[in-house]
Amino acid sequence: MVYTRKNQRNLTSAERRAFVNAVLELKRTGVYDQFVRTHIAFYVSDGSAGLRVAHMAPSFLPWHRRFLLVFEQALQRVNSRVTLPYWDWTRDNSPASSLWSDDFMGGNGRRGDFQVMTGPFAYVRGQWEISVNVTEGRFLTRDMGRPMNPIRLPTPADVARALADPVYDVAPWNSTSRTGFRNKIEGWTTGSGEARFRNHNQVHRWVSGIMVGAAAVNDPVFWLHHAYIDSLWSRWQAAHPRSERYLPEAPPPEGDPQHGRVAALRELMPPFDVAPSTLLDHSGIYRYA
Repeated sequence: MVYTRKNQRNLTSAERRAFVNAVLELKRTGVYDQFVRTHIAFYVSDGSAGLRVAHMAPSFLPWHRRFLLVFEQALQRVNSRVTLPYWDWTRDNSPASSLWSDDFMGGNGRRGDFQVMTGPFAYVRGQWEISVNVTEGRFLTRDMGRPMNPIRLPTPADVARALADPVYDVAPWNSTSRTGFRNKIEGWTTGSGEARFRNHNQVHRWVSGIMVGAAAVNDPVFWLHHAYIDSLWSRWQAAHPRSERYLPEAPPPEGDPQHGRVAALRELMPPFDVAPSTLLDHSGIYRYA
């Protein structure tokens, strides 16, 4: 049966509680930290050698679609009625948004060390200790909007510019691709300062704290953010039905700098061993409300 992923602002209090409780149970059993390890392992920049699948590559969108599905299935083993909500950051765009309430994601970090002190994922509550990280930090941190170096959340116009591009991705298939929906929504640019980041990347930096970098999964808002990114990919597909739904279709040839470094349409993406081609249509699994 096809299930629905809802905007987090439309969740009932019971749905919020069920989602939070399922996440906490995955944390308690150690399952959650496996997802953190996976994201750290596959957070590979385009300056590194070898295959890139999670970031700075065409497979950014299908890799995360699969990552979200595997996580959602883990949640549903705890509570079969739980689905991933999404965070539309073009509308709920301030620290006062309901997303950050004490019964859901908790609030901003405190001054000084940016430690989140409210909500179910606050270290002081005793259920959310960061045990898999790229630093020695043990508690969830946020610095929303980065007041000392301000950055805003993306606007509807920012999203619209990405959705308007009729091409999925373009060579050189990395963070320097100047056009193509994938990089416009992932958000790498040649600008400096705040202008360096757009959409997906901009949101990570607006939340800041542990949401910046490979260990971002330690903040449960990661899943709501990426569910919205996934919904935007669905919207792009619907808006451009005649476009190639994923590029490159064929692997870059020998001699191309990206040979062996990006996943083509039917090449397997580790660690899931599924190809982008199998993840282009989610309509038989879930829909977005």
